[in-house]
Amino acid sequence: MPYFTLPDLGEGLQEAEVVEWHVKEGDTVKVDDLLLSVETAKAIVDIPAPRDGIIATLFVANGDLVHTGEPLLAFAGDEGSGSQTVVGNLQSKEDAENPDIFVVGAVPDSRPSGGTTPAIRALARHLGVNLDQIKGSGPAGSITLDDVQQQANLKHSHGDSTPLRGVARTMAKTMASAGQQVVPVSLFDQVSVSHWPQDTDITLRLIRAIVAGCQAEPAVNAWFDGEQLSMRLVEKVDLGIAVDTPDGLFVPVLRDVANREPSDLRQGLNRLRRDVEQRKIPARELQGATLTLSNFGTLAGRYATPVVVPPQVAIVGAGKRFAQPGIRNGEWFEDWQLPVSLTFDHRALNGGQAARFLAALLADLGH
Repeated sequence: MPYFTLPDLGEGLQEAEVVEWHVKEGDTVKVDDLLLSVETAKAIVDIPAPRDGIIATLFVANGDLVHTGEPLLAFAGDEGSGSQTVVGNLQSKEDAENPDIFVVGAVPDSRPSGGTTPAIRALARHLGVNLDQIKGSGPAGSITLDDVQQQANLKHSHGDSTPLRGVARTMAKTMASAGQQVVPVSLFDQVSVSHWPQDTDITLRLIRAIVAGCQAEPAVNAWFDGEQLSMRLVEKVDLGIAVDTPDGLFVPVLRDVANREPSDLRQGLNRLRRDVEQRKIPARELQGATLTLSNFGTLAGRYATPVVVPPQVAIVGAGKRFAQPGIRNGEWFEDWQLPVSLTFDHRALNGGQAARFLAALLADLGH
């Protein structure tokens, strides 16, 4: 659908107020027929039709302020033509006789900072575009005609976008914030776990190994203040456990894992998972982790670089076990390997500290 936008009114003039429309929706016009009159800082200007056509939609009303390049109206037809813009020629006989009718010099732009004008809002309503989903590219973040047209084209091609809600929205914000702050580095390794009994509780086994890693390198169990560039070593290991649910990712905190019996830890894990799945977990149980475990291998993937969420300085990842050929007593056997990753914030930890932690973790898993 072709749009007719407010033409350039002369050097330095960026806006005009609609004085009167001389047509209405549904009218048929010929080129040069009078469409509307607008008032600039200097004069009232009559704007003619740039083409023959039927007026489909008026985007502004009498008294509205409209800026150069913003839509005045839409012509009917050409529905498949996308976002055409019809350019009008404002030069008239009176203009030719009075070349100095316009003020020379810049006029302050009264476009709302980061906002929209009536013309843009009307166009958005006409196209079914949600302005809240548009980041303006105009002055001071204002939304322009091109912004609305681009969003309309996306909607036409791919349908409406769905705003993130609830847990997904919170996670997106948390991940974006972490990505802007953390300097991530990852170490990858694997360890043979063929000696593990069939009924081994892998999560509890990983927790024990993480405790061993923290004992070897306490700096991994810490909080880092990026603004003050200060570290706080934490005595207790309060481990965040990533839990995948249909509603999104939760990370409840299993407290003081170094000083609890395996049976108590398993009961605590079961309770946290149950509370998460029932959406009854208190907010305090999702706060205060000093280190995080992501056991994504229960689903798929060998290695990963999970995101470190400040003020934590590290996150352990455990991948999906896989078999490789091994030799024992001169004979080949199927050797099951557990891939492990450690992603750490290089602002807070150096490579030696991270490697010492990972070495101690692997040694414990290998026993």
